[in-house]
Amino acid sequence: MRIALIPAYEPEPVLLKLLAELRNADFAVVIVDDGSGSDYSKLFHQAGQMAEILTNKQNCGKGSALKTGLQYILNQFSVHDTVVTMDADGQHSVRDAVRVCEEAEQYTDSLILGSRALRENVPLRSRFGNGVTRFVYRLATGLNVHDTQTGLRAFHADMIPVLLKISGDRYEYEMNELLLFARKKRPIREVEIATIYLNNNQSSHFNTTKDSCRIYKEIFKFSASSFFCFLLDYGLFSLLTVVTAGMGTIGIPVSNLASRIVSASANYTLNRRLVFKSKNDGLRSALSYFALAAVILAGNTLILTTLVSHLGMNRYLAKILTEVLFFTLSWLVQRSVIFKRKRT
Repeated sequence: MRIALIPAYEPEPVLLKLLAELRNADFAVVIVDDGSGSDYSKLFHQAGQMAEILTNKQNCGKGSALKTGLQYILNQFSVHDTVVTMDADGQHSVRDAVRVCEEAEQYTDSLILGSRALRENVPLRSRFGNGVTRFVYRLATGLNVHDTQTGLRAFHADMIPVLLKISGDRYEYEMNELLLFARKKRPIREVEIATIYLNNNQSSHFNTTKDSCRIYKEIFKFSASSFFCFLLDYGLFSLLTVVTAGMGTIGIPVSNLASRIVSASANYTLNRRLVFKSKNDGLRSALSYFALAAVILAGNTLILTTLVSHLGMNRYLAKILTEVLFFTLSWLVQRSVIFKRKRT
């Protein structure tokens, strides 16, 4: 069976047309009324003739509505079914819903994205927003996903327990979903779909400023932690080079060693507790982290000393260049190895 899950907040009448088409295509439909209020009771009453209606008394956000629907599907349907999430504003056609479901039925281990071409007649904020999110996602994960903001997503129902554990109650939930699949190295596949915007996408409840901040928050937390510790490291290094100036060439590696020990300890604490929220064994992750830190320290010190003492580069510029190189290495190893979240 194919199940369409539609979170709906103050929907337009076009929702009824979508439901009729889904019913004709033999979809079971679950709609979550995310606190739309009494003004929309009549519309949802009509929708109830064609779909199962779940209701949040207050507006909780798209992510929360999706999880409400997923929990219902988990309880009421088979884990062998296929689920497709759709938006209530008419942006997704039933034909494309069928196509992504067919892909999900062929690749049961994958998350299938209905990827919009985003070529012509696309509102500027949608084109720009997806472009920025696509770039940031690729920078953070190394994966190239064309349409990171699509709400048309299909997957095998046995994935629902994992999807229910993803953090985020609003639009950031869908980005966190993509981050989870990237982190766990689970396949993400894209199927090109039609790009449909009604009335220049005016019915969208996406708040460009607030919801964009929620989406990018998860990606930027690591960068913020690393940048803070870089400033700590750089400040200590600059201070210690003045103190150890009379020690000759050995002053550079001594200053670098001391500053790295302090900043690495701070970075480990921040990353484990706030960024990756790792529940792995603390001693094991600490040993792994400081083994990585030792390797990075050795390479960092070697390159820094070579740039300053042998190539004559300005010590402060050399420090910045060295840190940028090892920042990238540190991010990749911590995300993929040290703080990798266990499979549910």
